[in-house]
Amino acid sequence: MEAAITILALLFVAFIALGVYATVKAVGAAKRGVDRTITQARRTVEDTTLRAKSFGQTGVAGELAQLRLALRTSMRATQDALHAGVAEDSSLAESVGLFHRLSAHGLELDDELKRLEREPDRATVAALLPQLKERTQRITHSADSLRWAARDRARQFADDDLDALNAQIDIEAGALRHWTVEEQRPQQASGAASQGPGAGAGRAHDAGVDWPEPTAGAGNSTTADESWGGPAREEAPQAITAPDPHLRTRYPWQKAARPETTN
Repeated sequence: MEAAITILALLFVAFIALGVYATVKAVGAAKRGVDRTITQARRTVEDTTLRAKSFGQTGVAGELAQLRLALRTSMRATQDALHAGVAEDSSLAESVGLFHRLSAHGLELDDELKRLEREPDRATVAALLPQLKERTQRITHSADSLRWAARDRARQFADDDLDALNAQIDIEAGALRHWTVEEQRPQQASGAASQGPGAGAGRAHDAGVDWPEPTAGAGNSTTADESWGGPAREEAPQAITAPDPHLRTRYPWQKAARPETTN
């Protein structure tokens, strides 16, 4: 009985502890959400104010507002790009570390620009503007380099993955159209059969086999070759078709036609 009471007491304490832990976590999450909302609202208000000052004011105040707006915009864009990319590419962790070091310089510059906005000595602030512009450009240039490098890396990975996917899709599409390959084979076989012996002779000619073609001026061409000092060409063989008897009598070196036998 005492063991059962002890177990129930322990379960009750465990449930209470779990409830307290869940409550603390919920309160912490809610507080972080509220803080994040307040921070975003404050940032939006400040950016709107800086944008209004950069367009509505002239002189030193307007230039300071432009510098702060350019600095904050570049750093925020780089931060969002790196934090979004490091979740998919762990190699960007070093870039995030470098950006944190750069953010320290950027926050220091932003605070200095913010203090100079309330500085009554405008002549001194105007003398410091060239140096402030140079620092702002150096920081924004480094931030832009990190941001575009991360974007180029992500785009290159996407292009490589797309190329591999296209190759796999082409292979799969060819496999799905397997009947086209099976249809082409009978067509090629029937095309080779329909070409007949003439086509075979044409292929033999294409392969480098020269079939003799007797001409009426064969003797004259041989004589012409010998008269020019070139080697005499061999006599061309008889054609398969029967030669003309009238032409046969003109060349005594050709054999006479064999008489046809009659039954």
